[in-house]
Amino acid sequence: MAIEAAPAFLDTTHLLNTFGLIGLLLIIFAETGLLVGFFLPGDSLLFTAGLVSAGGLAGVTLAPLWVLLVLLPLVAIAGNLTGYWIGHRAGPAVFNKPNSRLFKAEYVEQAHGFFAKYGARTIVLARFVPIVRTFATVMAGASRMDFRVFALYSVIGGIAWAGGVTALGHWLGQVDVIREHIEAFAILIVVLSLIPVAVELLRARRTNRRGTTTA
Repeated sequence: MAIEAAPAFLDTTHLLNTFGLIGLLLIIFAETGLLVGFFLPGDSLLFTAGLVSAGGLAGVTLAPLWVLLVLLPLVAIAGNLTGYWIGHRAGPAVFNKPNSRLFKAEYVEQAHGFFAKYGARTIVLARFVPIVRTFATVMAGASRMDFRVFALYSVIGGIAWAGGVTALGHWLGQVDVIREHIEAFAILIVVLSLIPVAVELLRARRTNRRGTTTA
């Protein structure tokens, strides 16, 4: 049963059922490397793919766990390298876009805040934060981060995120209570993955308001 409460592009069971392994790989690549992919549910897709590999989703087949643990980190790393290349070629101009419903200044500010706070470690930490993981890679290229440092942290982050979340889904998929309520847990993963975004956006807005008041 699909997650009826979620939009089609957030319904992980629908996405996996419709597009399969190739679609999963393309979505992970787009979310980690292309600016247009920041709204895609990467975390919940990885988790659900792990559940599927454990047989936790009736009627859905994908690939054995070992295949997922090889291909998904590779695609996540390739996405990061592509994002870096886009930022490096386009430079800061890539972020000089008018505000729109999809491309908002808050997203760039959020990624910039992560860089200011964590430096190169942002490439690893941002993997686990939706939206930030998309913009951070492009920002790294635009700011001319040393490519060898970027590539190293991209490999570490890609394995930890894509491999770790998928393996977690596979392990939890063998727990009866989770297997019996998979739709609810899939929704929970989506909600949890959005909490860091909401927190950071609220912080950014409060900071902007304080700055405006001071000025």
